[in-house]
Amino acid sequence: MYSSVFRDEEYKLRLVNFIKNEYGIDVVCIAAAKRGFYGETWRLSARNTDYFIKIIYCEEHKTTYERSFPVIQHMCDHGINYISQIVKTKTGGLLLRFDNAILGLFNWIEGENTETDATKPFEYQMLAKIYTIACEGLNIEHEDFSSKCADEFFKLWKTLDNKTTLLLLENNRKKLEHRAERLRLVSKLCREDKSGFVITHGDAGGNFITGNDKNYIVDWDGVTFAPPERDAWVMCSHDWARKLFQNTLHENNISYTLRSERLAYYCYRFFFFYLYSLLYVNSNTEVIADYIDSWIKESIRWADNI
Repeated sequence: MYSSVFRDEEYKLRLVNFIKNEYGIDVVCIAAAKRGFYGETWRLSARNTDYFIKIIYCEEHKTTYERSFPVIQHMCDHGINYISQIVKTKTGGLLLRFDNAILGLFNWIEGENTETDATKPFEYQMLAKIYTIACEGLNIEHEDFSSKCADEFFKLWKTLDNKTTLLLLENNRKKLEHRAERLRLVSKLCREDKSGFVITHGDAGGNFITGNDKNYIVDWDGVTFAPPERDAWVMCSHDWARKLFQNTLHENNISYTLRSERLAYYCYRFFFFYLYSLLYVNSNTEVIADYIDSWIKESIRWADNI
Protein backbone atom coordinates (compact mmCIF):
# COMPACT_ATOMS: atom_id res chain seq x y z
CA MET A 1 0.00 0.00 0.00
CA TYR A 2 1.11 3.56 -0.68
CA SER A 3 0.29 6.48 1.57
CA SER A 4 0.27 10.14 0.59
CA VAL A 5 1.77 11.22 3.90
CA PHE A 6 5.09 9.51 3.15
CA ARG A 7 5.64 11.19 -0.24
CA ASP A 8 8.52 13.65 -0.52
CA GLU A 9 8.45 17.13 -2.03
CA GLU A 10 9.92 15.95 -5.34
CA TYR A 11 7.07 13.50 -5.81
CA LYS A 12 4.44 16.10 -4.95
CA LEU A 13 5.98 18.57 -7.40
CA ARG A 14 5.91 15.97 -10.14
CA LEU A 15 2.26 15.25 -9.38
CA VAL A 16 1.33 18.95 -9.41
CA ASN A 17 3.09 19.47 -12.75
CA PHE A 18 1.39 16.39 -14.16
CA ILE A 19 -2.02 17.80 -13.21
CA LYS A 20 -1.18 21.12 -14.82
CA ASN A 21 -0.02 19.49 -18.06
CA GLU A 22 -2.85 16.96 -18.37
CA TYR A 23 -5.78 18.87 -16.87
CA GLY A 24 -4.76 22.48 -17.29
CA ILE A 25 -5.21 23.12 -13.56
CA ASP A 26 -2.80 25.38 -11.68
CA VAL A 27 -2.48 23.86 -8.22
CA VAL A 28 -1.65 26.24 -5.38
CA CYS A 29 -1.75 23.70 -2.55
CA ILE A 30 -1.52 19.91 -2.22
CA ALA A 31 -2.22 17.96 0.98
CA ALA A 32 -2.74 14.33 1.92
CA ALA A 33 -6.41 13.41 2.16
CA LYS A 34 -7.56 10.94 4.81
CA ARG A 35 -9.95 9.06 2.56
CA GLY A 36 -9.80 5.58 1.14
CA PHE A 37 -8.11 2.35 2.19
CA TYR A 38 -6.19 1.44 -0.94
CA GLY A 39 -3.79 3.65 -2.82
CA GLU A 40 -3.03 7.25 -1.98
CA THR A 41 -5.35 10.25 -1.86
CA TRP A 42 -4.75 13.98 -2.18
CA ARG A 43 -6.66 17.20 -1.84
CA LEU A 44 -5.67 19.82 -4.39
CA SER A 45 -6.52 23.50 -4.12
CA ALA A 46 -6.55 25.63 -7.25
CA ARG A 47 -7.78 29.20 -6.82
CA ASN A 48 -11.43 28.85 -5.71
CA THR A 49 -11.82 25.14 -6.50
CA ASP A 50 -10.68 22.02 -4.64
CA TYR A 51 -10.12 18.61 -6.19
CA PHE A 52 -9.66 15.06 -4.99
CA ILE A 53 -7.06 12.72 -6.46
CA LYS A 54 -6.94 8.99 -5.95
CA ILE A 55 -3.95 7.03 -7.23
CA ILE A 56 -3.88 3.23 -7.19
CA TYR A 57 -0.49 1.51 -7.46
CA CYS A 58 -1.55 -1.91 -6.15
CA GLU A 59 -1.76 -4.34 -9.08
CA GLU A 60 -4.54 -6.25 -7.35
CA HIS A 61 -6.84 -3.21 -7.44
CA LYS A 62 -5.75 -1.27 -10.52
CA THR A 63 -8.04 -3.13 -12.92
CA THR A 64 -11.10 -2.74 -10.70
CA TYR A 65 -10.37 0.95 -10.19
CA GLU A 66 -9.87 1.56 -13.90
CA ARG A 67 -13.14 -0.16 -14.80
CA SER A 68 -15.08 2.00 -12.34
CA PHE A 69 -14.61 5.26 -14.26
CA PRO A 70 -17.02 4.69 -17.17
CA VAL A 71 -19.62 3.40 -14.69
CA ILE A 72 -19.28 6.51 -12.51
CA GLN A 73 -19.60 8.70 -15.60
CA HIS A 74 -22.63 6.66 -16.73
CA MET A 75 -24.37 7.34 -13.41
CA CYS A 76 -23.58 11.05 -13.60
CA ASP A 77 -24.89 11.17 -17.16
CA HIS A 78 -28.16 9.72 -15.85
CA GLY A 79 -28.68 12.48 -13.32
CA ILE A 80 -27.01 11.06 -10.21
CA ASN A 81 -25.53 14.15 -8.56
CA TYR A 82 -24.62 12.77 -5.15
CA ILE A 83 -21.54 10.78 -6.15
CA SER A 84 -18.00 11.83 -7.00
CA GLN A 85 -17.93 13.83 -10.23
CA ILE A 86 -15.03 12.93 -12.51
CA VAL A 87 -12.90 15.82 -13.76
CA LYS A 88 -11.91 15.05 -17.35
CA THR A 89 -8.49 15.63 -18.85
CA LYS A 90 -7.84 18.31 -21.47
CA THR A 91 -8.47 15.66 -24.13
CA GLY A 92 -11.69 14.41 -22.52
CA GLY A 93 -10.23 11.34 -20.80
CA LEU A 94 -11.72 9.93 -17.61
CA LEU A 95 -8.44 8.74 -16.08
CA LEU A 96 -4.70 8.73 -16.63
CA ARG A 97 -1.62 6.67 -15.92
CA PHE A 98 0.88 8.30 -13.59
CA ASP A 99 4.12 6.43 -12.95
CA ASN A 100 2.90 2.83 -12.92
CA ALA A 101 -0.46 3.70 -11.38
CA ILE A 102 -4.04 4.64 -12.30
CA LEU A 103 -4.90 8.25 -11.44
CA GLY A 104 -8.35 9.78 -11.23
CA LEU A 105 -9.29 13.39 -10.52
CA PHE A 106 -12.64 14.29 -8.96
CA ASN A 107 -14.43 17.33 -7.60
CA TRP A 108 -13.77 17.66 -3.87
CA ILE A 109 -16.73 16.80 -1.64
CA GLU A 110 -16.58 18.60 1.69
CA GLY A 111 -17.94 16.61 4.59
CA GLU A 112 -17.49 13.69 6.98
CA ASN A 113 -18.84 10.19 7.24
CA THR A 114 -22.02 10.43 9.32
CA GLU A 115 -23.40 6.90 9.02
CA THR A 116 -25.91 6.00 11.76
CA ASP A 117 -29.19 4.12 11.88
CA ALA A 118 -30.88 7.45 11.19
CA THR A 119 -29.00 7.93 7.90
CA LYS A 120 -30.10 4.56 6.47
CA PRO A 121 -33.36 5.86 4.90
CA PHE A 122 -31.36 8.47 2.95
CA GLU A 123 -28.69 5.96 1.96
CA TYR A 124 -31.23 3.39 0.74
CA GLN A 125 -33.18 6.00 -1.24
CA MET A 126 -29.98 7.14 -2.94
CA LEU A 127 -29.01 3.58 -3.81
CA ALA A 128 -32.50 2.74 -5.10
CA LYS A 129 -32.35 5.60 -7.60
CA ILE A 130 -29.12 4.16 -8.93
CA TYR A 131 -30.67 0.70 -9.17
CA THR A 132 -33.17 2.04 -11.71
CA ILE A 133 -30.43 3.03 -14.16
CA ALA A 134 -30.18 0.77 -17.20
CA CYS A 135 -26.67 -0.44 -17.97
CA GLU A 136 -26.92 -2.51 -21.14
CA GLY A 137 -23.60 -2.47 -22.96
CA LEU A 138 -21.79 -0.94 -19.99
CA ASN A 139 -18.41 -2.48 -19.23
CA ILE A 140 -18.91 -3.23 -15.56
CA GLU A 141 -17.68 -5.89 -13.20
CA HIS A 142 -20.26 -8.70 -12.84
CA GLU A 143 -20.90 -10.64 -9.65
CA ASP A 144 -20.02 -14.31 -10.10
CA PHE A 145 -20.82 -15.48 -6.55
CA SER A 146 -17.35 -16.94 -6.21
CA SER A 147 -15.93 -18.20 -2.94
CA LYS A 148 -12.33 -17.54 -4.00
CA CYS A 149 -11.84 -14.77 -1.41
CA ALA A 150 -11.78 -17.47 1.29
CA ASP A 151 -9.26 -19.52 -0.69
CA GLU A 152 -7.09 -16.42 -1.15
CA PHE A 153 -7.19 -15.76 2.59
CA PHE A 154 -5.96 -19.27 3.43
CA LYS A 155 -3.20 -18.96 0.82
CA LEU A 156 -2.10 -15.66 2.36
CA TRP A 157 -2.18 -17.23 5.81
CA LYS A 158 0.49 -19.73 4.71
CA THR A 159 2.86 -16.92 3.74
CA LEU A 160 2.66 -14.98 7.03
CA ASP A 161 5.64 -14.91 9.39
CA ASN A 162 4.32 -12.79 12.27
CA LYS A 163 4.14 -15.28 15.13
CA THR A 164 1.54 -13.32 17.09
CA THR A 165 -0.76 -13.07 14.07
CA LEU A 166 -0.22 -16.74 13.23
CA LEU A 167 -1.17 -17.72 16.79
CA LEU A 168 -4.30 -15.56 16.62
CA LEU A 169 -5.41 -17.17 13.36
CA GLU A 170 -4.61 -20.65 14.63
CA ASN A 171 -6.69 -20.05 17.76
CA ASN A 172 -9.57 -19.05 15.48
CA ARG A 173 -9.01 -21.78 12.88
CA LYS A 174 -12.24 -23.65 13.62
CA LYS A 175 -14.28 -20.45 13.32
CA LEU A 176 -12.53 -19.37 10.12
CA GLU A 177 -12.88 -22.77 8.46
CA HIS A 178 -16.57 -22.85 9.39
CA ARG A 179 -17.16 -19.47 7.77
CA ALA A 180 -15.26 -20.55 4.67
CA GLU A 181 -17.37 -23.68 4.37
CA ARG A 182 -20.55 -21.68 4.79
CA LEU A 183 -19.37 -19.30 2.07
CA ARG A 184 -18.81 -22.18 -0.33
CA LEU A 185 -22.27 -23.53 0.45
CA VAL A 186 -24.23 -20.31 -0.14
CA SER A 187 -21.98 -19.44 -3.08
CA LYS A 188 -23.13 -22.61 -4.82
CA LEU A 189 -26.77 -21.78 -4.08
CA CYS A 190 -26.45 -18.24 -5.43
CA ARG A 191 -24.79 -19.31 -8.67
CA GLU A 192 -27.98 -21.10 -9.69
CA ASP A 193 -29.66 -17.75 -10.47
CA LYS A 194 -28.09 -14.47 -11.54
CA SER A 195 -31.20 -12.38 -12.13
CA GLY A 196 -32.09 -9.06 -10.50
CA PHE A 197 -28.68 -7.47 -10.93
CA VAL A 198 -28.22 -3.69 -10.60
CA ILE A 199 -25.35 -1.21 -10.15
CA THR A 200 -24.14 -1.67 -6.56
CA HIS A 201 -21.57 0.06 -4.36
CA GLY A 202 -20.61 -2.60 -1.82
CA ASP A 203 -19.87 -0.28 1.11
CA ALA A 204 -22.23 2.67 0.76
CA GLY A 205 -22.64 3.19 4.51
CA GLY A 206 -18.91 3.38 5.04
CA ASN A 207 -18.75 6.05 2.35
CA PHE A 208 -21.86 8.04 3.26
CA ILE A 209 -20.75 11.67 3.48
CA THR A 210 -22.74 14.63 4.74
CA GLY A 211 -21.55 18.13 3.89
CA ASN A 212 -23.02 21.47 2.88
CA ASP A 213 -26.50 20.25 3.87
CA LYS A 214 -26.33 17.44 1.31
CA ASN A 215 -25.67 13.69 1.42
CA TYR A 216 -23.23 11.88 -0.86
CA ILE A 217 -22.03 8.35 -1.50
CA VAL A 218 -18.39 8.36 -2.53
CA ASP A 219 -15.61 5.89 -3.39
CA TRP A 220 -17.14 3.79 -6.19
CA ASP A 221 -13.92 1.88 -6.90
CA GLY A 222 -15.60 -1.48 -6.37
CA VAL A 223 -18.81 -0.74 -8.29
CA THR A 224 -20.28 -4.04 -9.46
CA PHE A 225 -23.30 -5.31 -11.39
CA ALA A 226 -24.79 -7.44 -8.64
CA PRO A 227 -27.98 -8.02 -6.65
CA PRO A 228 -29.11 -5.35 -4.14
CA GLU A 229 -28.04 -7.65 -1.31
CA ARG A 230 -24.48 -6.49 -1.98
CA ASP A 231 -25.54 -3.17 -0.42
CA ALA A 232 -28.06 -4.53 2.08
CA TRP A 233 -26.01 -7.22 3.83
CA VAL A 234 -24.26 -4.97 6.38
CA MET A 235 -27.51 -4.37 8.29
CA CYS A 236 -29.18 -7.70 7.51
CA SER A 237 -29.14 -8.85 11.14
CA HIS A 238 -31.60 -6.05 11.96
CA ASP A 239 -35.21 -6.77 11.04
CA TRP A 240 -36.04 -3.07 10.73
CA ALA A 241 -33.17 -2.48 8.30
CA ARG A 242 -34.13 -5.38 6.02
CA LYS A 243 -37.72 -4.15 6.01
CA LEU A 244 -36.65 -0.58 5.31
CA PHE A 245 -34.40 -1.65 2.44
CA GLN A 246 -37.17 -3.79 0.95
CA ASN A 247 -39.78 -1.06 1.27
CA THR A 248 -37.42 1.44 -0.33
CA LEU A 249 -37.04 -0.83 -3.36
CA HIS A 250 -40.81 -1.05 -3.78
CA GLU A 251 -41.25 2.70 -3.28
CA ASN A 252 -38.95 3.17 -6.26
CA ASN A 253 -40.88 0.66 -8.37
CA ILE A 254 -38.15 -1.95 -8.15
CA SER A 255 -39.89 -5.33 -8.13
CA TYR A 256 -37.25 -7.26 -6.28
CA THR A 257 -37.41 -9.26 -3.06
CA LEU A 258 -34.30 -9.65 -0.92
CA ARG A 259 -33.07 -13.25 -0.75
CA SER A 260 -31.63 -14.69 2.43
CA GLU A 261 -29.03 -16.85 0.67
CA ARG A 262 -27.67 -13.80 -1.16
CA LEU A 263 -27.51 -11.77 2.04
CA ALA A 264 -25.66 -14.66 3.71
CA TYR A 265 -23.27 -14.91 0.77
CA TYR A 266 -22.20 -11.29 1.16
CA CYS A 267 -21.84 -11.63 4.92
CA TYR A 268 -19.26 -14.38 4.49
CA ARG A 269 -17.74 -12.99 1.31
CA PHE A 270 -17.05 -9.56 2.77
CA PHE A 271 -15.82 -11.08 6.02
CA PHE A 272 -12.97 -12.74 4.13
CA PHE A 273 -12.48 -9.78 1.82
CA TYR A 274 -11.88 -7.39 4.73
CA LEU A 275 -9.80 -9.91 6.68
CA TYR A 276 -7.57 -10.50 3.67
CA SER A 277 -7.19 -6.75 3.19
CA LEU A 278 -6.15 -6.21 6.81
CA LEU A 279 -3.53 -8.94 6.58
CA TYR A 280 -2.35 -7.70 3.20
CA VAL A 281 -1.53 -4.24 4.54
CA ASN A 282 0.13 -5.75 7.63
CA SER A 283 -2.37 -4.48 10.18
CA ASN A 284 -1.35 -5.28 13.74
CA THR A 285 -2.68 -8.33 15.52
CA GLU A 286 -4.96 -6.33 17.81
CA VAL A 287 -6.78 -4.81 14.83
CA ILE A 288 -7.25 -8.25 13.26
CA ALA A 289 -8.44 -9.79 16.53
CA ASP A 290 -10.94 -6.99 17.01
CA TYR A 291 -12.21 -7.38 13.46
CA ILE A 292 -12.86 -11.12 13.66
CA ASP A 293 -15.27 -10.69 16.57
CA SER A 294 -16.43 -7.09 16.32
CA TRP A 295 -19.05 -5.31 14.20
CA ILE A 296 -19.26 -8.03 11.56
CA LYS A 297 -20.07 -10.74 14.10
CA GLU A 298 -23.80 -9.91 14.16
CA SER A 299 -24.10 -10.32 10.40
CA ILE A 300 -22.19 -13.61 10.51
CA ARG A 301 -24.41 -14.91 13.32
CA TRP A 302 -27.50 -14.02 11.25
CA ALA A 303 -26.05 -15.75 8.17
CA ASP A 304 -25.24 -18.89 10.17
CA ASN A 305 -28.96 -19.35 10.78
CA ILE A 306 -29.86 -19.30 7.08
